[in-house]
Amino acid sequence: MPKNHLINASSPYLLQHADNPVDWHQWGSEALNLARESGKPILLSIGYSACHWCHVMAHESFEDPETAALMNDLYVNIKVDREERPDLDKIYQSAHQLLAQRPGGWPLTLFLTPDDQTPFFAGTYFPPEPRHGLPAFRDLLQQMAVAWEEQQQEIRDQNRSLLTALSQLNPSPGHGKQMLDSAPLETARQQLARSFDETYGGFGQAPRFPHPASLNRLLRHWAATAIGGQPDPRALHVAEFTLSRMALGGINDQLGGGFYRYSVDDQWMIPHFEKMLYDNGPLLMLYSDLWQITGQKLFRDTAAATASWVMREMQAPTGGYYSSLDADSEGAEGSFYLWTPEQIRPLLDDAEYRHLAHYYGLDHHPNFEGRWHLHNRASVAELNQALDSSAEQARALLSSARQKLFLAREARPRPGRDEKILTAWNALMIKGMSRAGRLLGDPRCIASAEQALEFIRQALWRDGRLLATHRDGHSHLAGYLDDYAYLIDALLELLQARWQSADLEFAQALAEVLLEHFQDPESGGFFFTADDHERLIHRPKPFGDDSTPAGNGVAAFALARLGHLLGEQRYLDAADAAIRAAWEHIRQIPHAHCTLLEALEEWIQPTETIVMRGSGEALEQWHRRALQHYAPQRFSVAIPASETRLPGLLGARAPGAGPCAYICSGTRCEAPIESFPLFDQRLTESEVPSYAVKVPRFEGGSGSFRRERE
Repeated sequence: MPKNHLINASSPYLLQHADNPVDWHQWGSEALNLARESGKPILLSIGYSACHWCHVMAHESFEDPETAALMNDLYVNIKVDREERPDLDKIYQSAHQLLAQRPGGWPLTLFLTPDDQTPFFAGTYFPPEPRHGLPAFRDLLQQMAVAWEEQQQEIRDQNRSLLTALSQLNPSPGHGKQMLDSAPLETARQQLARSFDETYGGFGQAPRFPHPASLNRLLRHWAATAIGGQPDPRALHVAEFTLSRMALGGINDQLGGGFYRYSVDDQWMIPHFEKMLYDNGPLLMLYSDLWQITGQKLFRDTAAATASWVMREMQAPTGGYYSSLDADSEGAEGSFYLWTPEQIRPLLDDAEYRHLAHYYGLDHHPNFEGRWHLHNRASVAELNQALDSSAEQARALLSSARQKLFLAREARPRPGRDEKILTAWNALMIKGMSRAGRLLGDPRCIASAEQALEFIRQALWRDGRLLATHRDGHSHLAGYLDDYAYLIDALLELLQARWQSADLEFAQALAEVLLEHFQDPESGGFFFTADDHERLIHRPKPFGDDSTPAGNGVAAFALARLGHLLGEQRYLDAADAAIRAAWEHIRQIPHAHCTLLEALEEWIQPTETIVMRGSGEALEQWHRRALQHYAPQRFSVAIPASETRLPGLLGARAPGAGPCAYICSGTRCEAPIESFPLFDQRLTESEVPSYAVKVPRFEGGSGSFRRERE
């Protein structure tokens, strides 16, 4: 069968469609010029390689010769990988929201005018036959073609209104002069608390997503109240309980580590089985933080298993992290992860099987199409009572049983892996690995982060600008806001784990590009695309968190920290302007802007920046102490005395005869501290006191807690 125009694509998702009978094109001048010259409207289909319903629609419609013939006759057909082109995805998801008056998703299906690429109809998945209130895709193709032929004036009128509405999503000049205050921080806490599920954890109803930005907001809120002497245990409970249920649930791979995209039920039992890099980086940080806060073994084990999965399955030999694992294998969703008792029994001895079956519910009805997906059903205490074993015996038997199942599962046909290396998603994982490495005391995680960073430097940093994606030796596409903002943030996290001047220089270079090419000098904030990017129907300025943190929030947060570290006022001004540009959005729906709330919180109560100078084990002792307790508004770096020619304010942080520390809160700096006991005493003022951590240990089952700490 002849290939279509996707045959030379770098994206695995596009290559999945290279054999379709549809005459697919990539987004670019060739396809857009063809639409203009032919006058045919554009059918734009946006998806990604791990998307289950993208595969379903491809099999039902794009592989069907009759449907393909209709598409080829009536349209110029363009396929887009939303992971490579998040600029297009953001624009057309917003357009879908405006046209359909409901959230979009993937696959995203749009019909665009041929001359200016403005959508006149938008939807997501469409079936081959009418069902669930959706028209048959072939019927829709014909209806939209007739509409374009017969109603062009009405479509043009609608498009003008749509473009006006898109432009109004960005704040207009003149915004940003308001007085900022802490009210949105408290409102967000209230909103999250109201939507919290007391029974299973999480927010709202299924499908249930992890929402790491929301959970992080609650942990930071709890820390701020605890440091202030009036801890809010409710905020810590919401985060801790949710992350406990997730760790023990089916959304977490109980054998191999790593979190799936979301749960289709309220109980975190059955996931949508794709695994995305961008989910696991922030979740790795959260579990590492909770280990530091509570000392609960569950959180350490979950963080360690997630990090091990990343290093084992998601890190390329060249250092970068791959994008995702597919939900499907052997032509069905979840097949790689599912079990029957008949498959498990021969692998385990009797004691292992009895404990595993009771713990994961194999003695209940199947929970996924006649098979079992592992999901916690009982606590260790309940195992002890039912099976007359000690806690230590039960844990050992569960551990050995899981290891045997994992080794057996490794022999199965594996889900597809999208081996694109995306700069922004790599940055999220570099930050997660850096945090996990220093909090878990695991140098392998830090080494993994360093390898990924070096890959970005070598393959994706060209002529002073970032590229967005790499695969099979080929890097391309100009970097987006998220690429720059996330990477600055990741570099700052890695610097806290260990010092390298080259990383600080890289962060400065990235910050300069942000200010020169992405910042809005009139209204403040940052556009998603650079000023020399391809001209599209809209230049978005994203403020709200979605499946990834808001680029403006991360930029404001990271630039403020970098500005305080270096004493660079331009970075502080840019962070301030971004918060002010987003203020009306933050004030109206605080809980949808949790990343920006982190930046707001550190604007109100500026970052405590600790710069330690010294050498050898003595400096390491000071460094360990600075990072010992959960203090989310603290930024600490240990710089060897041998480092000279440091930039900005760091140049004045001279080493002494022994270790010393320079502590600043925003622009207010204290006298250098040269005594370790005084340093230790000073740090307690901005840390969560030990009495504030009163979290029960959660070991699974139906709400069973234990009060002692492991």
